[in-house]
Amino acid sequence: MTEGAFYQPKKTSPTALAIVVLMHGAALTALAMAKMEVITKDKLPPIIVDFIDPKKPVEPPPPAPQVQPRVQDSVVTRTPPIIDMPAPPVETEWKPLPPVTQPIPEPGPVVLPRIDPPVLAEPRKVEPARARANLASYVSDEDYPSSAARNEEQGTTRFRLGVGPNGRVTECSVIRSSGSSALDSATCRLMKQRAKFIPARNSAGEPTSDSVTSAIRWVLPE
Repeated sequence: MTEGAFYQPKKTSPTALAIVVLMHGAALTALAMAKMEVITKDKLPPIIVDFIDPKKPVEPPPPAPQVQPRVQDSVVTRTPPIIDMPAPPVETEWKPLPPVTQPIPEPGPVVLPRIDPPVLAEPRKVEPARARANLASYVSDEDYPSSAARNEEQGTTRFRLGVGPNGRVTECSVIRSSGSSALDSATCRLMKQRAKFIPARNSAGEPTSDSVTSAIRWVLPE
């Protein structure tokens, strides 16, 4: 035998259903009002959505304004210069200078340095003077001094002759005496009067002065 129960649905009242709908609507309204009040209290800025046209050129932002630097006022202080006032003159007693007792030395002579003239090289002698004849041939027995003959004086007189560029004897000096002044004087006198020479020559071929040494032997004539 099978037992079963039969479920019979209850009928809903329209009044109750309307009350439930009103209650839910009031709750939703209160909740929406509360959210709007919170958003209003927070004062959120509106969200603006700007759509950019890709075909439209983008304008650059305006330049920022230049801020001029403020120049602060500066105070310049100057220190006045210090001026030194001159000291008042000191009065001193004037005294005359003592007299000069020592004499002032006179300036000495001015000694200039000696400047020797430049020495020019002279042409050297290359050819000596030569007698045109034997010097003894210029003396004869007649030239024997009479005073020397009376005193029987004889001997050899050695002499030196100076010969000029013209070949003539310019001077005569006795180097060694014969012992008789008469014989020595006669030797130089005769050589100056009679001796003739071929003058000497220098390296330029010009006649020049020279000296010749010789001797004369005096012997008493028979």
